[in-house]
Amino acid sequence: MQRIMAALLALLSFNSVAQADDAVRFISCPVYRDTDAGRKSGCWLAEERETGQRFDITQSATKPDWSMAVLVEGRIAQKQDNACGAKVLEPVRVSILPDQACTRAVIPAEGFPGRRFVLPPRNIRPLYAPDPVPPPPYTDKLFPIPFDYGRDFVVYQQSDWMLVNAATYAKASGGGVVITGYAETEPMTLSGQTLSEPASLARSRAEMARLWLVSLGVPADRVRVEWRLNPAPLADPAFDGLTETSRRRVDIRVSGQTP
Repeated sequence: MQRIMAALLALLSFNSVAQADDAVRFISCPVYRDTDAGRKSGCWLAEERETGQRFDITQSATKPDWSMAVLVEGRIAQKQDNACGAKVLEPVRVSILPDQACTRAVIPAEGFPGRRFVLPPRNIRPLYAPDPVPPPPYTDKLFPIPFDYGRDFVVYQQSDWMLVNAATYAKASGGGVVITGYAETEPMTLSGQTLSEPASLARSRAEMARLWLVSLGVPADRVRVEWRLNPAPLADPAFDGLTETSRRRVDIRVSGQTP
């Protein structure tokens, strides 16, 4: 019985470590693997300097730039297909660090097939297609919008999709909209480097979200903008389980009550 209990405790301990170790955050110079499995099938790879482990970061909505370092934040995928010759991170978020130059690196396929491009499920409808109107009742609703580290850029096929959803709901509800922008100014040390966002980024993110909502048809007089620093992490599907990245966001709160 004692041996069985010891084995169970060891197994639980191993599982706890495995669950804790599946989170990955590091800074790296990206590498492109030139595979040929159809359009956009090449692989983006990044190496964690501390361990020498190479990771497949292809699933990120933001693609790396050959000439710039990237901040990689993700989790080790439960299913590993080895299509790119590295451990797959999914979900994963990649933020380009434009102030850190890298030497462009391309490696051959080396027998790895890569992946065929698949349009992500979060995708904006064509401009000519009307957005489906959400049905009532219209209650107060929160729309968190993720941003890459250090940027107020709206990420294609991710943040833009979420902004469209927020605008569609706001137009249908007729309620007021409060946009709160956040920035992560508390320093974090990764891969021997210290990163922190400027406080001004909180305001510029909020203003960017306001411009999007107004351009999508939300009346400007119904939109109020504010900004704050260093929010608590937010558990929301918008961040795919990467709660640390939620510190860099905009919250769009839509009231269900018509003003």
